Amino acid sequence: MAFRKISGFIIFFSFSIMSWADEIQINPSHPDQYTVVKGDTLWDISGQFLRHPWQWPELWSYNPQIRNPHLIYPGDTVYFSIVDGKPRLSFSRDGQFPESRSNGPCVLQEEQYKNGRTEFALSEEGKLLPCIRETNLKEAIKLIPAEAIAKYLTSPRVVGKDELNNSPYVVDLAGEHLIAGAGDRLYVRSITKPKSSSYTVYRPGDTYINPDTGEILGYEAKYIAETLLEKTGDPATLDITKADSEIRRGDRVMTNVEEEFTLNYFPRPPKNAIKGNIISVLGGVSQVGKYNVVVIDKGSKDGLLPGHELDIYRKGRMTMDIYSINTNEMVKMPDELAGVLMVFRPFERVSYALVMKATQDIHVLDKVQTP
Repeated sequence: MAFRKISGFIIFFSFSIMSWADEIQINPSHPDQYTVVKGDTLWDISGQFLRHPWQWPELWSYNPQIRNPHLIYPGDTVYFSIVDGKPRLSFSRDGQFPESRSNGPCVLQEEQYKNGRTEFALSEEGKLLPCIRETNLKEAIKLIPAEAIAKYLTSPRVVGKDELNNSPYVVDLAGEHLIAGAGDRLYVRSITKPKSSSYTVYRPGDTYINPDTGEILGYEAKYIAETLLEKTGDPATLDITKADSEIRRGDRVMTNVEEEFTLNYFPRPPKNAIKGNIISVLGGVSQVGKYNVVVIDKGSKDGLLPGHELDIYRKGRMTMDIYSINTNEMVKMPDELAGVLMVFRPFERVSYALVMKATQDIHVLDKVQTP
């Protein structure tokens, strides 16, 4: 069985706006109110009111009515105003019930249960009456859509030049199968002294190259399946417990590594100036848009951490200036802001990042940089 270190934490923080910007930058086209819908994230809602949604902690902190923005639900309405020169949010809750109903039972709401009761229902004899505990069945909004990145948190890997080629490989499939899936068995060369009972099947994927220098930054190991070691040997026998796609002869097998990843992200710009490129897109899509996962050519070696946000700039095209005195002179058009991404899994030289906002089409080789 694979064991991975999971670091699920909430970052409690105190910082000045001056560390990132002179002041909160309000979205000039902000609405006066916004009603939360299913699928919204805290990042989306903040973007309704802010130019830079990563400034959301400051905006929400000004507003004592919204004590915990993570406990806002679909149907709630958020109102924007300026009070004493500072932006202010207030909200009304959809479907809120009173603490008690006349001629009916006492109802204890979920927030009262968590935060403590201040009023108690008593009988005519002065005895404490039982209350019904009410639970909100709606799911509170999330900071980011976790389901968009879940499959990329541990499964794919970026490996070195010989790491995958030197790993054991599938030599044959048990039975008469041409391809194998969950419930089948594999024969794998040379697992005689196992370091683990759990192995992952990978297939060589893209070579990640820095488009500016031509330097190889790493090699993609595409996730194929999970297996358990049944019998050591040459070949060894492995049982397939989970498969993302069909397994073929020649696929490589590697032990599962302990890897730390975060369950909660605090989007913010990196402290260092970062300039890089989108070099690949994951998930088999050709058009890059909101909530797609991309690979950029900067990683932990460059100072990137989970939660760091970068602006995406669409690379300006080359245009022939037919009016120039220089015949056939080519002029490069300016790079244009096209969206925002958030790094969620940095490797040493590259990182996986989630596109949080897309204002126009995004392509491989578009630029990324610190906001």
